[in-house]
Amino acid sequence: MTSTRDAALHPSGAGCAFLRTAAGPSSFKKTPSLLQCILMMLLMLLVPFQSASGHPQCLDFEPPFKPPWHLEFCTQYEEFGCCDQKTDNTIAERYWDIIDQLEVAGYELCADMLKEIMCQECSPYAAHLYDAEDPYTPVRELPGLCFGYCSEFHGKCRHVVKYLTDNQLLRDTSERDVSTFCSLVDLSDKDYCYPNVLKSSDLNSNLGQVVEDPRGCLQLCLTEVANNLRNPVLMLHSSDETHRMFIAEQVGFVWVYLRDGSRLEQPFLDMSGEVMTTTWLGDERGFLGMAFHPKYKDNGRFFIYYSIQVNSKQEKVRISEMKVSAYDMNIADPYSERVILEIEEPAANHNGGQVLFGLDGYLYIFTGDGGKAGDPFGKYGNSQNKSALLGKVLRIDIDGSDSGGRHYRIPPDNPFIGDPDARPEVYAYGVRNMWRCSVDRGDLVSRYGRGRIFCGDVGQNRYEEIDIIEKGGNYGWRAKEGFECYDMKLCHNSSLNDILPIFAYSHHVGKSVTGGYVYRGCESPNLNGLYIFGDFMSGRIMALEEDKTTGSWKERSVCMGDTKTCSFPGLINHHHKFIISFAEDEAGELYFLATAYPSAGSPFGTVFKFMDPSRRAPPGKCKQKPLPVKVRGKKVPFVPRELTVLDTNEKPTRPPPRKFKLPTKPPVTSNQIKATTTAASVTTTTCTTVKPKWKTLDKKARQKNKVKPWKKKKVLNKQAANPQVKKNTLKKEHLKKTPVVKPVRDKVKPRTNQTATADFKSNALQTPNTMKGKKVNTPKPPPRKGAQKPNKQEKNSIKVKESPRGYTAFMNNTKTNFNVKTNRTMQNKLQGKH
Repeated sequence: MTSTRDAALHPSGAGCAFLRTAAGPSSFKKTPSLLQCILMMLLMLLVPFQSASGHPQCLDFEPPFKPPWHLEFCTQYEEFGCCDQKTDNTIAERYWDIIDQLEVAGYELCADMLKEIMCQECSPYAAHLYDAEDPYTPVRELPGLCFGYCSEFHGKCRHVVKYLTDNQLLRDTSERDVSTFCSLVDLSDKDYCYPNVLKSSDLNSNLGQVVEDPRGCLQLCLTEVANNLRNPVLMLHSSDETHRMFIAEQVGFVWVYLRDGSRLEQPFLDMSGEVMTTTWLGDERGFLGMAFHPKYKDNGRFFIYYSIQVNSKQEKVRISEMKVSAYDMNIADPYSERVILEIEEPAANHNGGQVLFGLDGYLYIFTGDGGKAGDPFGKYGNSQNKSALLGKVLRIDIDGSDSGGRHYRIPPDNPFIGDPDARPEVYAYGVRNMWRCSVDRGDLVSRYGRGRIFCGDVGQNRYEEIDIIEKGGNYGWRAKEGFECYDMKLCHNSSLNDILPIFAYSHHVGKSVTGGYVYRGCESPNLNGLYIFGDFMSGRIMALEEDKTTGSWKERSVCMGDTKTCSFPGLINHHHKFIISFAEDEAGELYFLATAYPSAGSPFGTVFKFMDPSRRAPPGKCKQKPLPVKVRGKKVPFVPRELTVLDTNEKPTRPPPRKFKLPTKPPVTSNQIKATTTAASVTTTTCTTVKPKWKTLDKKARQKNKVKPWKKKKVLNKQAANPQVKKNTLKKEHLKKTPVVKPVRDKVKPRTNQTATADFKSNALQTPNTMKGKKVNTPKPPPRKGAQKPNKQEKNSIKVKESPRGYTAFMNNTKTNFNVKTNRTMQNKLQGKH
């Protein structure tokens, strides 16, 4: 809960505004008095606070990240934080703008501390430091500082508070005693105030890792992608660089979804007239599989797997080839179907349904064992019978035909091509009913794991399993179920030689596995290499992590994040129970499809996308450039239905652009005016900003380079050296000694005897050691292009007559506004724009 002192730190926060809101309309009919506010504040301070959570969050309401390149200014957060190079440069420019306003003594005293405080926007705990965890409350203008650190800041740098905020309460309080000011700046949660947040081992030990609940369950969040689908059985992309997604419903419709979330009104494919399906709860028949040819972008070919019924009696599964329309890239040619393979089904269940292309370019077909219970067909069942096509992984070459009239060929390296008792299409056997398989695209850098095929094989009575498909492998069914024996006689046969699953779980966890994908996306780096899958009946999501040294796989439980973990705009932490399928988009991001009622005609199917709230990829790294999609028909916009943790209709509250009224620079001398008046009149002003390479000087270096602050009265009565010459001569020497590089600003001074002398003061901060206590004979600067040579008769013609009182009145009339929060050009700065 936001406290009264926190409200003072917000741009629009009135001291007791939140009290009126929290109490409700009947609690305070009148504005509470100051005494009431103080009493309630004290009561709140006595309330015990919950222990800190390790959940980091940035000011843009996104997880933190590792910048792709090192940071030039806030270097302490270049390994992990909330700033990329652009934001880092913006903070650096604001910092130098403030430094320009400080006298030498003020600069020497608190430059390092000012930099630390401004860089807290880059901290991975920025949301805690600035009270930005709740998007509906304003963000603090100053980070939460621990009392000891705040006391030091107040003692050294209270004069910079007016440059950091325009909050009048903060500015007024900074001029008072330290306890009053630090009570406003402090955080109620002492673990998160700066610099305590850096010292807490509980907070920093798992920084950037997937948040775990007390049971060790990985907390992930979701976004809703599509809804109102009738039992969506699959979602896939066409690998044609359009980044479209194709979602198939069990009843036989395939829909096109565009990158903006909209769905095309006309379906890509309508097979509802051919597909056999019913409204029975949990019926496994229907449109079950689809795969795009690896060269779909060029040839427009794709393949489908669905249930059919012949003469109202015989049931089969059919694998067909089809093509996209020559006139519309978003519609299939309904007359292009060519049947590749048909397999008779002795029962209504265990129909398999997965088709996919391996990296070898061949089509893999995954069939069920034929149905019923215990694979009762024949002496050994269909799965152990290599002469049957049921209970198998088949592999065919669909880029040609054989001499027997089949529309495919047998790959020459199929394992049983020379076995007279085996079908040549068989690639692996002994499977029960593999539901959802996927090809691992491999690690993005090392390519480790590329090409592996993972499958979830649904069990019988006791176990569900995950397998990696190998050529010629026997996966044990019906001899085994998971790691255990199912048929004792077959199980103890020495010739079984089966391949064990990489993972199996009992029916206490779930009763129908849904195979998933190895995450290889860009947006959630923590998930890389995790095989994520689920269970249809229990609605549980699970993950497997590989030990590369031993080749074993360890379970990592996955659960939906709690309210605090998923408190980002647009995120949800719940999903429908029945997990039908998993999916991967063209960029490698991971999704799953679920429904609240598993019937082919029920319109409760929803597509969810995974999101890790503890870490994200750097902004811009995962941007895609999809090819344009020519849409001929209408588009149906996406309207989310699921309740988000935060209301999606509300936009996060950000502090408004701030205008800071800074005092003008010190008075000028006649020589300084001469340098500016001899320049040619230029009407346009430009600004070139470079990344400031700032490294904090140690104490010895600061003492070594320290110069005495000049006094206003002496400067008024004494001619100073030409500042332009000092800038050209001293800066070169100074840059050789210190790594401080200020942003380059090509300033052109207007012709006026009241021009501010920023260059003089900035060069005073950069005086090299050799010049301490010595007079400088400054050479005359070479004339610039377009500049007029100074007239000797005008050498002493300009005199400063203003008294200090007159100068103060002049400053009040010439204050310059600039926006600390915005990276702007110098032209906008002069015009007072932001």
